[in-house]
Amino acid sequence: MPGDLGFTSITEADDPRISAFRDIRERDLTGRQGRFIVEGTVVLRMLAAAHKAGGDFEAESILILENRLAGVSDILREFPSDVPIYVATASVLDAIVGFNLHRGILALGKRKSDKDMAQTIRQLPKSSLVLVGCGISNHDNLGSMFRNAAAFYADAVFMDATCCDPLYRKSLRVSVGSVLSVPYHRGGGAVEMLETLAAEGFDIWSLSPAGTTEIRQIPASNRMALVIGTEGDGLAPDVLTRFHTARIAQAPELDSLNAGTASGLALYQMASAIGRI
Repeated sequence: MPGDLGFTSITEADDPRISAFRDIRERDLTGRQGRFIVEGTVVLRMLAAAHKAGGDFEAESILILENRLAGVSDILREFPSDVPIYVATASVLDAIVGFNLHRGILALGKRKSDKDMAQTIRQLPKSSLVLVGCGISNHDNLGSMFRNAAAFYADAVFMDATCCDPLYRKSLRVSVGSVLSVPYHRGGGAVEMLETLAAEGFDIWSLSPAGTTEIRQIPASNRMALVIGTEGDGLAPDVLTRFHTARIAQAPELDSLNAGTASGLALYQMASAIGRI
C-alpha cells in the first residue's frame, strides 16, 4: 500500500465512522443535506477536481477496497489531507454497502451551495447553450443528458422540480461525473423556468416528434435552450404551444427516441450550428 497516504483501516461493518456508506442501495443519500455517494474511479477523479477547484462540491470521506488503494493513490493525493480515507477488505466492504461492490471505490460528497435559477443564469456567458429537462424521472436518462451536455459544450443544465435528482448515485455514475462539472439548477415549474430563460434572451427549442422545425434547420442564435421531456408523455402542451418546437428526423415506425439519445443528437447539431464543435 502507498506509504505516503494517510488512511484508516475499517475492520467492522458497523464502525460508526463509515455509517454514511452503509446499505447505500436501499438508502441513497440523495436529498439528505446535499450529500451524495460517488462510485468508481472516473467519478472519484471528477469529485477530486471539483473539490480542488473550490466550486459547489466537496468530499467528506472516502471508502476504498484494500486491493484498489494503490491503483487510485494518484487520485487520492488530489484531495486535501483532512478528507479521511477508509480502507476495508472485500468482505467488510460488501457488508458495509450491502452488496458485492465490484468497483470497490466510494466517496461521500456534499454540495456546498445550491444557487437559485437567477444566480445560475448570471454565471452564464453572453453566448450560451443550455439543456433543459422537464419531468425526467429516469436516472439513466438524466445521467446521459449531463454527459451529453459536457460533451457538446453546454453551459448549464436546468431541470424542473419533477425531474429526479442528478446527485442520485446511478445518475452520477452514468454521467461519468459530469453532474459535478456542468453547472445546474433544479426546481420550479417547467413553464415558469422556460419563461425565465426566454426573458434572459434564450431562444427556446422544445423537442417533440411533432416539432415544426427539423433539428438541422434550427437557426443559430446567441442564446439557445434545448428542452427535453420525459419518455412516453413527452413535453406538456403548455410548453409546446408557448415556444419553438423541433424534431429529429427518424423512421416513421418509431414514435420517439429516449431522452438521453435525443439530447445527444440535438445538442450535437445545435453546438455545430453555433460553431462550438
